[in-house]
This record gives sequence, structure tokens and C-alpha cells, in this order.
Amino acid sequence: MDIAGARGTLTGLLGVWGLTRLVLLLLVFRVFVFPGADVTSDVSVIYRGWYEVLRHGTFPLDDVTWQYPPAAALAILSPAVLPFLGYTSAFFVLACLADLVVLALLCRTGPRPGRSLRGAWVWVAGLPLLGTTAYARYDVMVTAVAVAALLAGARHPRLMGALAGFAAMVKVWPVLLLLGAVRRRAWGAAAVTAAGVAALFALAMPGAFAFVTFQRDRGTEVESLGALVFHVARHFGWRGEVLLNYGSVEFLGPYVDVVSAAALALTGVAFGWLLLWRLRAVHRAPHTIADAVFTAVLMFTVTSRVISPQYLVWLLGLAAVCLCFRAGRMGVPALLLLAACFVTVLEFPLGFSHVVVSDGYGIGLLLLRNGLLVAATVTAARALWRSTVSAPASTPLPAQAARTRQTPVSS
Repeated sequence: MDIAGARGTLTGLLGVWGLTRLVLLLLVFRVFVFPGADVTSDVSVIYRGWYEVLRHGTFPLDDVTWQYPPAAALAILSPAVLPFLGYTSAFFVLACLADLVVLALLCRTGPRPGRSLRGAWVWVAGLPLLGTTAYARYDVMVTAVAVAALLAGARHPRLMGALAGFAAMVKVWPVLLLLGAVRRRAWGAAAVTAAGVAALFALAMPGAFAFVTFQRDRGTEVESLGALVFHVARHFGWRGEVLLNYGSVEFLGPYVDVVSAAALALTGVAFGWLLLWRLRAVHRAPHTIADAVFTAVLMFTVTSRVISPQYLVWLLGLAAVCLCFRAGRMGVPALLLLAACFVTVLEFPLGFSHVVVSDGYGIGLLLLRNGLLVAATVTAARALWRSTVSAPASTPLPAQAARTRQTPVSS
């Protein structure tokens, strides 16, 4: 990319980011009211309540909605670094700063040889599609650490491992960042960092791992892929309930445990496929780590018992890293993800009341959103397999190329 072109693109990125994020801030600060349910109450009520408990040196042991690893306490306590602002205001400002960190990381790597600013555009355009959810959850903070880890990649495996290990102690999914790592140094650094953080919290604050039990007891959330079974079944006499359970709106009643078990089995199948890919992959490129992680998180998201809107923040960050590489294969899955983000905001918060009552509009939105995520998962898995396991037909293997060069051409 020429210098003038790069500067122009960066200026455009910053301009669009500034404009869209100003709108997001005006919405979360409720200068303008975003239609649908008020998702910012999670910060002003739930997060603030946890903050009051955590700052006294213990985890919310009696609150089953606390379902996060111990280092999540750092995200909840982070507004304390801005004491001149109220808790909720400080949280939104820090979420915006984390968003800016992701953009800075993507813009820093984009102009390099073999790289692209497409990833930065995906992030800038994609996050506002999720509406106020983007800043009303701490997932954007975790995503910033995950993006930094992925971009460290093969050049700095210890740094990647340390960042991944720390991020996994804030929210579990970043442990999947290690899937594409081929060097033991990354795994070692991740294990040491995660163990150190876990030990520190276990010694300093009671109840650091109570979240494990709370997560285990969750049911089938109404936005998940498996929930579609019950949305349709309600129209044929299924006698179950939709209740707020363990911090999310879930289905409770006959056969819910069966569907939850099926979701867990699908997660096992996804893990098996990823293990097979690790064993079979022979062609690796600089973008392989990012492609593999994006595919893995897609797989675990669509097979989960819960697909909350904020999960798409993680996927956006990973897709953006994938598209930073010109040779990457995740263009189509990234476009499908952007479409899923737009449908997600229509489903939550705009149409969530329709989802809860399982009417035609709500079911249609879920079918479309989850269908886009499934399509993104399948296309990502296919692209990853073809680029790493199946040898490209047009590219001879090194040994074949050497023999070709040594064979004289007959006249």
C-alpha cells in the first residue's frame, strides 16, 4: 500500500470510527434512547452491584448470575481508575477506549507487507451494528486483549501465550487462541500466566471458582440454536416455560435437558473436528493461527446452550484479525458475520419481546441470525481445511518443485 493511500485510508477509518462511536456513546449515555429493552441497565445495576461486593475483597458468592472466571473482577472494578466519573459513565468510557485499542492494533498491522486494512474496516463497521450492547458489556475489553494476542502470533509466541492465558481468566473463550499455536512456548506462557492469575485470586478473594457450578447448571437460552426446537414446539402444545434463570432468559420444562445434552454433544463433535484438523494440518501460513481461532470460536458459539448478542463482539474482533492478512481465507465468513450482527440487533434488543413469546417474527429473526452463524461456521471450517490440509492443486510441493527444476526439458 502506498504511503498516500495508506494515510487516506487511515483518515477515513478514524473519521468513520469517531462518528459511529459518538453515536454509540450518545445512546449508552441515553442522550438519545435506543428502542427496545434498555441493555445499559446491566452496567448500572448488575455490574455496579458486583462492584460493591468485589471492592470489599470477595466474589458474589450468593449471586448465581456471576458466571465468570476470577480475573473478570478486574473488568468489573476497572471504572475505579476514573474516580471523577460515576461507575456507569466510567465503564462506558473504558469500553470505548478498549474499542479504540482494537482499532489501533488493526491499523498498526494493516499497512505492513502482506497485510491489509480490511480488518480494521470490519471492526469499525461491524461493532455499531450490535447497537448499545457493544459498550454495555465488558466483552469489548476481553476482545482487545485477544486481538493483541493474535496479532503477536508467530513472531512473539510467549507474548501471545501470556495474553491468551490472562484473557482466559477474564472470560473463558480466549483459551481457544492457543488452538493455532504451534510452538510450546505459547502454551507454556499461557499455562504459567493462567495459573498465576488463578492462584492470586484464589488466595486473595474467597469464591474465585464458584462460577464453575453456576455455569454447569445453566439451561437452554432462548437465543441459542437448540432453543429453536422449543420456539417451534410451543406452537404444537409443548408445556414449558420461559423464565429468567441464571442471568439469562431460558427455556425450562420437558426435554430441555435433552436439547442441552445434544448441544454439549455437538460441542464435543466440534472439538473432535478441531483436534483432527490439528493432526492433519500440514500447510501453515502467517494467517493460519487467526483463521483457526476464528473457526474454533464460531464452532463453540453455534453449539453453545447460550448465544448472547455480546458473543458476536468476540467474533468481530477475530474476523478483523483474519482480514488483516491479504492471503487469509475468511472473507466470506466475515461477511456472513456482519450480516448476523445486523440481524442480532433486530432480535435483541429491538425484537426481543417477539423472541420471548415465540411468535413468527421472533422465530424468523432467530432462524436468520443463527442460520447466518451456522453458514459462517461451515464456510470457515471448509476454507481452513482446504488451505491447510488439502494441498493446493496449482502449487507443487517443495520436493516436486525441486525435481521439476532438475529435469531437463526435451527439445
